[in-house]
Formats: sequence, C-alpha cells, structure tokens
Amino acid sequence: MKALNELRLLPWSGPDGKPCYLSSDDRDGYTSRLADNIEAVQLGTAAELLEQASETLGDPDADPDEMRRLAVALHGALQDVLRIATSRGHLLAVSETQEI
Repeated sequence: MKALNELRLLPWSGPDGKPCYLSSDDRDGYTSRLADNIEAVQLGTAAELLEQASETLGDPDADPDEMRRLAVALHGALQDVLRIATSRGHLLAVSETQEI
C-alpha cells in the first residue's frame, strides 16, 4: 500500500465528509479521468462565481439575500479549489521526490 502522501486526494468527500483518496499509478484510469473532469468543472464554477461576485459587489443596490447566496456559493467553491490545490501540490511533491 502507498503512503498517504503518495495517494491522490479526490475532489469529492466520502461518508461524513471524510476525504477520499486514489491509490493508482494509472493517470489514464477511469477514476483518475473522472477526478480530472470533476476538478475542471469545479474550477470553471469557481471562475464563474468570481465573475459574478465582481458584478454583485460593484452593485450598490445588491440585494442582501443575493449577497448571502453568493457568499455561500463562494464558500463552497473555495473549499473545492483548496482541495484541488492540496491534491495537486501533493502530486507535485511526490513526483519531485521520485525524480531525485
């Protein structure tokens, strides 16, 4: 079994919000490709929300309920992006140590 730092952190959580990991060297495997696709969707959603936030924050008449919904959506997107960054950072660190 691989060490925890060699596992890929997947872009979804398991039961009770626990992180899910993938132990595979096959970057073209089904689960790896699924994770890549989900990460791409999550990053796209975050970009769209960032654009929406710029517009909403620039509107002095923005509805407080709209701002609250935006804040909740941004919170979720930030969690997703942080998970992706953590996962990719771990993958980079592992690949760098394997090259040495």
